[in-house]
Amino acid sequence: MKNLTIVVCASLVPDPLQTLEPAGTNAAPALKNELMLPGVLDPWAACALYEAAAIAKKRPGTRVVLVSLGPKQKLQQLMMNVAQKAPFELVAVNAPAGGFNDAKSVAAALAAAIKTIPNLDLASTLLFGGCASASRDAGLVVQFVAEGLGIGELFMAVDELTLADDGALEVLERVEGGKYLKSKCTALPAAVAWATGSLPEPPNNPMVGMQNMRTLMPALAKAQTADVGLGTIAYESLAVPSAKRDTKVVKDMPADEIAKEIVAWIKQ
Repeated sequence: MKNLTIVVCASLVPDPLQTLEPAGTNAAPALKNELMLPGVLDPWAACALYEAAAIAKKRPGTRVVLVSLGPKQKLQQLMMNVAQKAPFELVAVNAPAGGFNDAKSVAAALAAAIKTIPNLDLASTLLFGGCASASRDAGLVVQFVAEGLGIGELFMAVDELTLADDGALEVLERVEGGKYLKSKCTALPAAVAWATGSLPEPPNNPMVGMQNMRTLMPALAKAQTADVGLGTIAYESLAVPSAKRDTKVVKDMPADEIAKEIVAWIKQ
């Protein structure tokens, strides 16, 4: 098998710990003070990056390429932290990264950026990404990117991947009931949308960060601007979900009675 290339689609999202309020009009929705909100690497996509780095560590010669979409200035701030987590090359796409973007237009921009990667051989490539997103949980971006690249093998909500020397891979996908579906793919390319996996977040390594920054800054300077927007999506209204809390303390109440009260409360 040729040297493996793992392309990871991972964009920035507003820090989930922040209060996110919608703003703008229904025709052009956005988040209030979006450019001022601190950004983080999308949590599910971050798991994909860590899994890629773990594979690369076991397989010398493996190339990890991070393809990230977002405003160039915020991507630069984000990469200051991400660069210390794992060695990778960066392909940046300068575009809005709000939660209202159409998944298809985002995927088209990512697929176009991937096609510009020098010396990319799809026959020895794995496409990684998150199965969900903290900004807009459409769960479609990895699938659309794979289709744009002509990759027909797609695995969703993966928690474990085993790669053989000949390029065959075995994955465990989450299914209903807390069970896993085990699948085998005899050859690359393949697309893998990761759930949370089993790896912890790597510790910061300043040495890795300094090595990465030599190529990250030139990559950010060359970031192409993409036209990413709402597509054909129309929003009828924008509002923060209302919060409601009723507390009741009862001792020795049967479980079925508790369930009935919860259902009645929800119906209200």
